[in-house]
Amino acid sequence: MKKNLYLLFALLLFGLTATAQSRTITGTVTDSNDGNPLPGVSILIKGTSTGAATDQHGRYSLAIPDDKATLVFRYIGYKTQEVKVGKRDVVDVKLQLDQHTLHEVVVVEQSMSRALAGKVAGVFSGRNRAENMTYVASPVFDAAPMVHNTENYDFIKENSFLDAQKNPLSTFSIDVDNASYSNVRRFLNQGQRPPADAVRIEEMVNYFNYDYPQPTGDAPFSVTTELSTCPWNKDNQLLHIGLQGKRVPTDKLPASNLVFLIDVSGSMFSPDKLPLVKAGLKLLVEELRPQDQVSMVVYAGAAGLVLPSTSGKEKKKIIAALDQLEAGGSTAGGAGVNLAYKVAEDNFVKGGNNRVILASDGDFNVGVSSDSELQRLIEKKRETGVFLTVLGFGTGNLKDSRMEQLANKGNGNYAYIDNIREAQKVFVNEFGGTLFTIAKDVKLQLEFNPAKVKAYRLIGYENRALANEEFNDDKKDAGDMGSGHTVTALYEIVPVGADSESQAGNVDELKYQKTTIDPKAKRSDELLTMKLRYKDPDGETSRLITTTVSSQSLPAAQTSDNFRFSAAVAACGMLLRDSEHKGDASFPMVLELAKNARGKDEEGYRIEFVNLVKSMGLVSDGR
Repeated sequence: MKKNLYLLFALLLFGLTATAQSRTITGTVTDSNDGNPLPGVSILIKGTSTGAATDQHGRYSLAIPDDKATLVFRYIGYKTQEVKVGKRDVVDVKLQLDQHTLHEVVVVEQSMSRALAGKVAGVFSGRNRAENMTYVASPVFDAAPMVHNTENYDFIKENSFLDAQKNPLSTFSIDVDNASYSNVRRFLNQGQRPPADAVRIEEMVNYFNYDYPQPTGDAPFSVTTELSTCPWNKDNQLLHIGLQGKRVPTDKLPASNLVFLIDVSGSMFSPDKLPLVKAGLKLLVEELRPQDQVSMVVYAGAAGLVLPSTSGKEKKKIIAALDQLEAGGSTAGGAGVNLAYKVAEDNFVKGGNNRVILASDGDFNVGVSSDSELQRLIEKKRETGVFLTVLGFGTGNLKDSRMEQLANKGNGNYAYIDNIREAQKVFVNEFGGTLFTIAKDVKLQLEFNPAKVKAYRLIGYENRALANEEFNDDKKDAGDMGSGHTVTALYEIVPVGADSESQAGNVDELKYQKTTIDPKAKRSDELLTMKLRYKDPDGETSRLITTTVSSQSLPAAQTSDNFRFSAAVAACGMLLRDSEHKGDASFPMVLELAKNARGKDEEGYRIEFVNLVKSMGLVSDGR
């Protein structure tokens, strides 16, 4: 009996000791370079399956068994770090970027017969009664080795200078895509010069937010213009045009009906593809409100419903559906698009934000797969009132041209996500602008005064050019603007009388008609007249805004941070493209302009650009 009492006492003492050693620790995980918090970091107690993840502010809380516990911090694109807890109750960690790991492609060596034998399953759907959730069970596939680079970019024929007397009108659609900048950044971080056609200057410029005034009238955006000397050609002028979308507070935004359309084919196997897709969408899920709803569709050899329409308050259920996704199989993208739009239509919210979010590398190879077929499919689906966001992922086989065109044709926007910080920018920092449209089919038409302007050139926007007649055609699709979005466009102008080397191409004089300048134009102080058309998100008839721009030019020293920074980014793009219009631009010039035009830079995007430029001279042979 006494022996049993001793044993009971020992067990009780052991239990009390274990309880005393077990405790909860907290901490914050940040980026070692800029100190920004990192959401979605995985923290595991080494040797166990017990763990936690950081919230949107980079904070975590985790119960550990004793002082001997070692925590393992893992994050896509960052170096894994192990930390011994010891006696501490607060463990803060700074993670370092690891570009090599992020872009590493996993290759599985195998015989051809085994590779073919592994690709014989399909995608099937079923019902998990415990979770009351439709799901897709993906088969296990062998990852096909990537033997060469098959990335695809549309050819860009740079805009040239046009004679203002013979071509007085310039018409184009706005572009809020910013995929080109993050894709170019990916190349540069890998020590490579990006392909010239991967550099879309308007997307590089529009990657950054600018400090334009909020609209005060009925229009959903304000218009700002600024004219000064062109930094890379002192004989010319640079016209800066800025649009600022109305910022709608998150709690005032309409309810969302979102459909995640996720590529789970074999090409999405590598760490910078499906794992990054899942991590990024989890950040978006954390931003959802109870009135928002999410459905999830995946496609590989076939398409299936992973998650029926689910309230944003059921975050655990949505994240659980994301966690179960695995990559394997061919890519029936067309079937996925059809199913996603059907789900969006079935759950359509009148007056709300109805949107399909496509996450893929764009490598469709089953069913509807040609660019023309896919574009016609998206154009047809656009008529349903459902918008489209396209998110590109990965390296080696990125079909950039296809994904950009899908976004253009689908009333949408296109972003390339190369790391978790970019996912945070798209889904958290710019939540409203990414997902909530305040104006659609926004297009501009500028009429230059030939008495003031000899020639002009729109910088970028080559694939957004419109015929002059299409400005008044409400059936013509154009770009859409989100809550809080800014859109910036730049024109290089050759003033009348300037001794500039920039010239428009020569055209023979017309035989049957003559072009003359109205005497009033010579007496006017107007450089140009600018017209803008836009529609309400659910409207079909456009509204017109008209304004004029004075020919009075600001001294370079008096220009705004907006003017100088956008000029720096545009010049950088021209250098990377080795543009014939780059003039006296150089990376030192770009660096000087950008460093002195950082402004508030609350998110650190501009200083990141400055640091990137410092490495560009090495990558680009100093041009």
